[in-house]
Parts: sequence; structure tokens; C-alpha cells
Amino acid sequence: MDFSLSDEQVLLQDSVQRFIQNDYSFALRQKLIASDAGFSQEIWQQFAELGWLALPFAEEWGGIGGSPIDTMILLEAFGRGLVVEPYLSTVVLAGKCLEMGGSRIHKESLLAEIIAGQRFGALAFVEPQARFNLSDVTTTATASGAGYVLNGFKGVVLGGPAAQFLVVPARTSGAQRDDHGITLFVVDVAKAGVQRRDYTTIDGGRASEFHFEGVSLDAADVLGNVDAGLELLQGVIDYAILAIGAEAVGAMEVAYKSTVEYCKTREQFGQPIGKFQVLQHRMVDMFMEHEQSKSLLYMAAMRLDEGYDQAARKAVSALKVQVGKSGRFVGESAIQLHGGMGMTEEMSIGHYFKRLTTIDTLFGNADFHLRRYSQVQ
Repeated sequence: MDFSLSDEQVLLQDSVQRFIQNDYSFALRQKLIASDAGFSQEIWQQFAELGWLALPFAEEWGGIGGSPIDTMILLEAFGRGLVVEPYLSTVVLAGKCLEMGGSRIHKESLLAEIIAGQRFGALAFVEPQARFNLSDVTTTATASGAGYVLNGFKGVVLGGPAAQFLVVPARTSGAQRDDHGITLFVVDVAKAGVQRRDYTTIDGGRASEFHFEGVSLDAADVLGNVDAGLELLQGVIDYAILAIGAEAVGAMEVAYKSTVEYCKTREQFGQPIGKFQVLQHRMVDMFMEHEQSKSLLYMAAMRLDEGYDQAARKAVSALKVQVGKSGRFVGESAIQLHGGMGMTEEMSIGHYFKRLTTIDTLFGNADFHLRRYSQVQ
């Protein structure tokens, strides 16, 4: 496999790195997460102007036609800057659902508005009893005339407070845990019967809980085929795992490099603590964990770029396992080497640790994906 980037990918990497370094300081991030929206509309429009919102979508629908490797490059830089704009929820999750399963009308309206920075969406798929099992769905969409009536609950909807529409998996047939019988719907959050409770997540992001009570949907609101939405949902989730895996690799890089620099200046017993051999060993271990995660990130991106098959699924689960293990080690080690001040709000290192901890739980933790990896043939 060739791990070198193309000229266009190098330009993308350089542009997003310059943005993070020059225009997205930690102080700005702290100001954004304390605001009512939790992110900047102006920065979101800048993302649209730079083409980042169009990056993963086909040119046919107004996108740039970027590959999973391009998404990896962008999100790795976002991880370095702890970007809080709802790129994952709107572009990667809701946007890819529209592109992969939406009708021409969906793509020419909702998807085009996402690319232009004019609309926010979210994927509402988490249910309390499911425990990472995407086929465990109790939310129902009952046929009624030419449409459906939606009832149920979805929790931990990333980007929910900003979302103007949701993609909601609901059971249209079969038993609670059947693979067959799940259908994806586009739901306008302004519809009667949609109730939302917003909250702030531990890593500074925003999420919501949604209750659906007798929400009327049209047949045109269906994404993909009726009763066959699980494969579409799984494909989007695996793409999102690549995205957050890249974000975790970027966050780990900053965490270990910041720790090395700190240990060069912090003195104890009359010398920098970085000279203590046991701490040097710990920092080398942090470096190795980051490098192992980065290697699996490249592998997963290239597998997905070749096509979504069993090999790609295994590579994605391997990445999630490694990121979960390495993110915890790098984050905990960074906090320990910084001492108690590492968890203060004023220092960035604690925020990197919180983000890495959150990423471990998204879309299935390390234990879940280790089992999944062993089951994929």
C-alpha cells in the first residue's frame, strides 16, 4: 500500500493546519463552548467557503468528491484543534445518510443546503437499551395511509440542539433486535410531536434527547428502502468511526507533544522532570501508542477508499479498538505528568483527555469492537 498523500491532499492538509494554528486558538474554543450555540456560525460559513462541508460528497450533488482519506486528513487536524463545530453530526452522519440513501429531492435540497452551510442535521440512532447494537430498535414507524406515524425515544443525539432535521432509524416490521425491518426517515424537528431536551456533553459539545409522539411522516421521508435501512446505517457509522478515529489521532499527537514540552520546563529536585528516566519511558510509550493508532487509521482509510466490504469493516473495528486503548493511555499519562493542574479548565490538556474519553464511547467502545472484529469473516 502507498501511504503517501497526493498533491491535492497535501494542500488540504496545509490549509486546515494553518486554519487551526492561526484562527482557532484554545482561548477561542473556550469562548465558543461557553456561548449559547456552542460553536460559531461565522466559522461554519468559513468551512463552507473553504469547501470543507462539500469534501466527502460526490460532485454530482455539488460536492468535491473527496475520499475517506481526505476526510481523515481534515478530521485529524480538527482533533488537534479540538474543533467544536458540528461537522461530525451534520456532514459525516446526517450528510452521508442523505447521500447514500436519499432521493434526488433530498440531495438537491437538504444536502445542497448542508454543503452551502445553510442547514444543520443530526443522526438520532441511540436508544438506552441497545448498548451499541444498531439493530436493537424500539422506536416504531407504523404505516398510516400513504405515510407513517413515528413514536419512540432517541438519546445522545450529537449536534441535536443545532439540528433542523434528523435522520431517525425506526422499526417498521419485525422483532426488536431483528436486522431486517429497520427504516431510516428524515424528520423535520419542527413537526408536531417532536420534543427535545438539550444538554452539554463532558467534552464541551452539545447533544439532545428526542421524544417522538405521533409524528406524521410522508413516504417521501424514507431514506433508502423500507425495512432495509440497517446496512445503510452501519455504513454511515463506520465512516463516522474513521472520522472520530482521525480526530483522536490528532488529539493524541497534541497531548503527547504538549506533555514532552511541559516536562522540559517543569523542575523538581533542581532539574527538569523530563530528565527522569521513568518519565522518559512513559513519554516514549505515549509516542508509540499514537504511532500505532495512526498506522491503523491509515489502514482503515485506505480500506474504505477501496470499497465498503468485510475487510473495511474489520479495519474500522481494529482502529476503534486501538484508539480506545491508546487514547485512554495517552490522556491519562498526559494528566499524570502535568500533575493536578492538568485537569484545570484553564489548561488545554484536560480538554484533550475529555475528548479522547468521549471518542472511546462513541459508536461502540473498544470491547464492543473487539468482539465485532472477531465476528467479521
